[in-house]
Order: sequence, then structure tokens, then C-alpha cells
Amino acid sequence: MTVIDTEHVDIPTPSGPMRTHILRPGAPGRFPGIVFYSEIFQVTDPVRRTAAMLAGQGYVVAIPEVYHEFLPAGTVLAYDQAGSDQGNALKTTKDLRSYDADARAVLDHLAGRADCTGRLGVMGICLGGHLAFRAAMNADVLGTVCFYATDIAKGSLGKGMADDSLARTMDIRGELFMAWGRQDPHVPAEARMTILSRLIEAGTNYNWHEVNGAHAFLRDEGVRYDPAHAHALLGLAFGFFHRTLAVGAP
Repeated sequence: MTVIDTEHVDIPTPSGPMRTHILRPGAPGRFPGIVFYSEIFQVTDPVRRTAAMLAGQGYVVAIPEVYHEFLPAGTVLAYDQAGSDQGNALKTTKDLRSYDADARAVLDHLAGRADCTGRLGVMGICLGGHLAFRAAMNADVLGTVCFYATDIAKGSLGKGMADDSLARTMDIRGELFMAWGRQDPHVPAEARMTILSRLIEAGTNYNWHEVNGAHAFLRDEGVRYDPAHAHALLGLAFGFFHRTLAVGAP
């Protein structure tokens, strides 16, 4: 029996079609939907494996290619210096409004699917953690998981490197799950405390988790992978989505 079904769709956006990879339980029925944002490398094998675990919990998972207007559909950047350089360059080439329009487009796609209940969540890793944080500003997002979200404290996402993510924290109506590695040089303690202080100030409904891990501790490839922390925090994330999206879903 097929446990997970996969497909891809090209979702229209103001900046062109966005290749989006869909993973869903291989069974009939309707399931809550989760937008899953990748790292700067787009839809790599580790991202697919994590999305498959999420789909296996009973969700329709949509992974958009975040740089769809710059790269051919299906492009995956390598986990090397060249891939990192290209991904980081595109991160601040893309307009902030395009990131937000993409989020709305994929949320609308999930909500309109016959196999989705319309109860929506978001999850993201690294760059994707920041994109998930911004997607949570859409009123129909009930729960959002952000793993070591980059650049929120610096406000440096998008063209011009002057995003308003912290300023718009009060727009988040659903519940947040924020996970961090204490040894992550991209989000040091000062940056994490800036974000935490803003969440408290805004009265956000949040969960905060820190572990002794490096950046990319969730990625099951490379020297920074920490299986124990990944297993523990994914378990907490699955429970979070069960409570915020699945319980009481029509």
C-alpha cells in the first residue's frame, strides 16, 4: 500500500508560476494543509524526507520552490559553497512582496483542494522559518512551526534588506512554535532574545524551544545533523500541529 502520494502543481503568482511539491497520505479523505518552506537550497532530499514525515502524520503538505521566478522549475541548489552563495544572493534579490504573495497563493491552493479540510498551518526551516513567520500573518493560519528562522532580528529579508517582520508580529493570530539551536551563529542569543521580547510585547501565543545544537541540526545530511534533537523537536512539532490543526477539523 502507498503510504505517501506525491505530485507537483504549478501555482500562479504575480511573479510567475510557482512549482509546488505536494505530499499527502495515500488514503482517501480530507486532511489539514501545511505549507512547508525549505532552506535557501529549495526542495532537497532532506526537505522531502522531513515533509514526508509530516504528511505521514495526516496532512497535505505543499513545498513551494521559493526562488521560482529566478530558477527553472525543479532546480535544487547543492549543499556546498556555490549553492549557499547562490541561495543567499537570491534571498536578498527577491522582493519582499513576492514572498508574501507566494505565501497567499499556496495557502489558497491548499484551502481549495478537495483533499484538504481548509484548516491551515505553516512550517519552515532556516530561510523557510522566516517565511513561515511571515506566512503566519495571514489570518487563516492556525499554527506555525519555525526552525532556526534567520534574519528576523536583523530585518534583512528580501530586496533592500529591510523587512518588517518584527514590526508586524501583532498580525499573527494563530499559535507559534519557535525552535532554535544555541550554538547557531546565524541566530545568536542576542537575536533570539530580541525576537522573544517582541513576541512577549505583542502578546503572541507562542511556544519557545532551545537546544544545544548548531544551525541545520534538523537536516539529516551533513556534520551538523543532531538526530536526538531532530527526533525530539519533530515529535513536539507533530503534537503541536495535531492540537492546532487536526483536533476538531471537519
